[in-house]
Amino acid sequence: MIIKTPSRLHMTLIDLNGSLGRIDGGVGIALERPKVALESELMNVGILVEGDDDGRTLGIVNTVLKNYGLKGGIHIKVLEKYDEHVGLGLGTQLSLATAFSIAKLHGICVGPKELAKVVGRGGTSGIGVAAFETGGMIVDGGHTFGQDKQKQSFLPSSASKAPPAPIISRLDFPEDWLIVLATPKENQRIHGSLEVELFSKNCPIPISEVQALSHIILMKLLPSVVTKDVAEFGEAVSLMQGIGFKKIELNLQSNRVKEVMTVMAETGAYGVGLSSFGPTLYTVVDSIKKAKAIAKAAEDGMKETGGVVLITKANNKGAEVSAI
Repeated sequence: MIIKTPSRLHMTLIDLNGSLGRIDGGVGIALERPKVALESELMNVGILVEGDDDGRTLGIVNTVLKNYGLKGGIHIKVLEKYDEHVGLGLGTQLSLATAFSIAKLHGICVGPKELAKVVGRGGTSGIGVAAFETGGMIVDGGHTFGQDKQKQSFLPSSASKAPPAPIISRLDFPEDWLIVLATPKENQRIHGSLEVELFSKNCPIPISEVQALSHIILMKLLPSVVTKDVAEFGEAVSLMQGIGFKKIELNLQSNRVKEVMTVMAETGAYGVGLSSFGPTLYTVVDSIKKAKAIAKAAEDGMKETGGVVLITKANNKGAEVSAI
């Protein structure tokens, strides 16, 4: 079988204050490209993983086999994947694609949320798991917070044991809107212990910022998607960059990332955002002419230091499975 999964933009975490007894919450969009594609089949014995340079997929395979008491007999070939720790959610998509492939081939009937628990994903943001399951524009409701609750402290998904968050809104994202991605080449990428440290150091976020961000999401961002008002959507994206945990994520970026962000904005982007901890930047436009102009400006802005630019669109279907 072959499975293809979307990538995702993580636009913002909503509540890292917790005064209402919940934390996290997130907003994101599933993307058609870049994507993860795996080919898998059963074997008589053993484990064979191809196209996996860093051994990550093999580690996921072993975790899933151990969880379900399976001895092996699996062949997985990584046909396509993208860079990790650039803000596009490779870890969750690769983990879920691998786990889903093994479960389906062995006749184990289990959904993405249960598989996410097995492979340890979705403990802070539910966006990646929902992008895999349904695609679209997603808002998740975070986790209960406090003693004996789902979470007792502020932690990123990679370090949290909490279950995937409930989805409180899922909208089809306009398929005639184009999304321009620019990923400057950065030597330092934020993940692991550094990510944990940043959560610990900067949380809780002031409640006034959580309230202001919630207002933007509810009364500007989501309505703009339903009414297909791309300029309004861009305004919401711009407002979100200066508030809450996103402001902290943006302040951590290098000058080169901020310069590319400025170049994209000056070339006619309605609003430019940072996905997750970056360095990937995004903007949403409604014409191929504008998308190409912004993409070229971003490429020119990264000419000396390097980077990747891609014009893509939303994925409103989630992961797709087909026979070999």
